[in-house]
Amino acid sequence: MSLQESSDGPRSAALRAAFPEWQLTFGDYRAVISGVGATVRELAYRGRDLVVPFDAGQVRPFYRGALIAPWPNRIADGRYSFAGKEFQVPINEVDRGHALHGVVHWNRWDAVDVQEHRVTLRTAVVPQDGYPFPIDLLAEYALDARGLTGRLTATNIGPSPAPYGCCPHPYLVAGTSPLDDWQLTVPADTRLEVDERLVPVGTRPVDEVDCDFRTPAVIGGRDIDHAFTDLGVIDPAAEDGTVVVQVLDRAHGTGVELSFGSWAPWLQIHTADRPEPENNRVGLAVEPMNCPPNAFNAAEGPPILDSGATHVAQWTISALSPPTGEVG
Repeated sequence: MSLQESSDGPRSAALRAAFPEWQLTFGDYRAVISGVGATVRELAYRGRDLVVPFDAGQVRPFYRGALIAPWPNRIADGRYSFAGKEFQVPINEVDRGHALHGVVHWNRWDAVDVQEHRVTLRTAVVPQDGYPFPIDLLAEYALDARGLTGRLTATNIGPSPAPYGCCPHPYLVAGTSPLDDWQLTVPADTRLEVDERLVPVGTRPVDEVDCDFRTPAVIGGRDIDHAFTDLGVIDPAAEDGTVVVQVLDRAHGTGVELSFGSWAPWLQIHTADRPEPENNRVGLAVEPMNCPPNAFNAAEGPPILDSGATHVAQWTISALSPPTGEVG
């Protein structure tokens, strides 16, 4: 499969050549993967969106569908210590004063292999001020009968250990009903509590903070932007889907699920509350993470990727067609 041809002039053709994207198909599934950020720009099943899409010519909003590395979520104030040294990374969450979602979400990822139902992309974390650790990144997306499986492989190609975290960043869409009406299942016992700047301050059981989705519950008016842990494992022997998050639009008999393995003991859920009406609560961000927010400053320290070592993250997004009816 080749890069989609442009029919709207040489300038657009040049932009597409510089920032390519690839359309994948398999059965009733269709995905569009952008080379900017290795982003899932579209994912649909029988023409129904499973993630919040955005236009090809649009600057990607709110990290939708991007791959996030070498840290997920926030580094408070952009400062951290590692191996006895102090580091400062650029602040890009200006209103809260934090460094958000790593450094590769605007990278151009280059194609390694392209097929009708699969694409493999590569980029690197270039050593830089604040994060002087070279990391090779390989992203694989594949459609099959289950849906879209993403796989991110990180290899520390530097001479010393590196702090490393990652996550995918899809905004799931259950159906055409408002997000408040969607039914959510999250098999998590514990929620990370945060202050007004979303910096972690402790944990609490989910049933103490009106955020218990261990059994299916309607989201309602809850404003959620929290990480969860103590995740329930569905199948410990499964290679690619031990934890399952489901979002259902029971009024229309549609839904979507995201499954992932034990590489991610943390999960960020965000109801996409925004001041702009066109962006407010249009999808549910579901982000499996290998570490919590501000992990680079946690007492136990961040996950460490040793020199020459590899970390693999894998997840699958699948369409659901649940039975209609009242939510219990």
